[in-house]
Amino acid sequence: MHYICDEASEWYPDIEDMRKKITAKTKAIVIINPNNPTGALYPKEVLQQIVDLAREHQLMIFSDEIYDRLVMDGLEHISIASLAPDLFCITLSGLSKSHMVAGFRVGWMILSGNKKLAKDYIDGLNMLANMRLCSNVPAQSIVQTALGGYQSVKNYLVPGGRLYEQREFVYKALNDIPGITAVKPKAAFYIFPKIDTKRFNITDDVQFALDFLREKHVLLINGRGFNWHEPDHFRVVYLPRVEVLTDAMGKLKDFLSTYRQG
Repeated sequence: MHYICDEASEWYPDIEDMRKKITAKTKAIVIINPNNPTGALYPKEVLQQIVDLAREHQLMIFSDEIYDRLVMDGLEHISIASLAPDLFCITLSGLSKSHMVAGFRVGWMILSGNKKLAKDYIDGLNMLANMRLCSNVPAQSIVQTALGGYQSVKNYLVPGGRLYEQREFVYKALNDIPGITAVKPKAAFYIFPKIDTKRFNITDDVQFALDFLREKHVLLINGRGFNWHEPDHFRVVYLPRVEVLTDAMGKLKDFLSTYRQG
C-alpha cells in the first residue's frame, strides 16, 4: 500500500499517513532515498521517525539508495540502516545511477540488523541466488574501476558542475512557465512539477503526456505512472545537457501556451 509524500514538505513521507496504512498484514516499510521521481533527500529526523514506526510494529525496512552519491547543496545522505541496528534492513544500491554508468546493471543488496527476524526470507534469497546460472560477467568487469577509481561524479554536483547546472536551469525554467510550479530537488536527477489542471482543463495525465509527445516530440512521464493520485504532476529527467533542456523547456512552454484538454 502506498503512503503519501507531501509536496508542501519537500516531498518527505507523511509519517501519519504511513502509520494509518499499517495493518496486521504489513511486513515492511519501503523507502526510496534519494527519491525518484521527486529528487527529495530525506533528513535524519524523518528517517528516525520511520525507524521508530518500524520498531513499534517490528517491521522490516527496504531502502532503495541507488542515488546516494548524487546529492547537492552540501547536504549528506544518511542510510536508514545506520539508525536501525536492531531492525532487519535491506539496503539496495548499484553502479548505474550512483556512478552514472547507465546500462551497466550491476547492483547489490545489503542485509543488516536483526537477521533472526527474517531467517526464512534470507533462506529464500539464497535459494534464488543459487538458481541463477551465472553472474553478469561483462558488467562486473567495471566494478573495481568504478569503486576504486577517481570519483568524478563529485565534480558534477557542485556549482559549475554539469548535473548541478542542469538542475538549476530546469528548476527555474519550469517555474517560469505559467501554470507550472516545482519543488527544487536536492538529489538524484529528477524533478516532479505540478501542473495547474484547471488552467489547462487536464483530467487525464496520460493524455497530456501523449499530446505533448505527438506535437513536440518530447517525452515526459505522467505522475500517475508513479502512483500519484491526481492528474496534476509529471516527471522530468534533467540528465540531458543544458542545450537540450533549453529546447525541451521551450517546447513545453510553447505547447502549454495554447493547450486545453478535452
